[in-house]
Amino acid sequence: MQHRRRFTQTLSLEERLAQEAERLRAQAKELPRGPEREILLRKARQAETGSHMSKWLTSPGLQAPK
Repeated sequence: MQHRRRFTQTLSLEERLAQEAERLRAQAKELPRGPEREILLRKARQAETGSHMSKWLTSPGLQAPK
């Protein structure tokens, strides 16, 4: 039986997504305009959106509708 490798994340999900977005934007900056660059920029926006959504969902101000 195989065992799953488990490790504790040192950074929060929001921080990891923000770093991924930065990395993708830097990589896109190196490319000329075209479909590959647009794909990387789209992935960066998705990572940023995911980070913002995660922050919003875990915020203490979020309450169930009444």
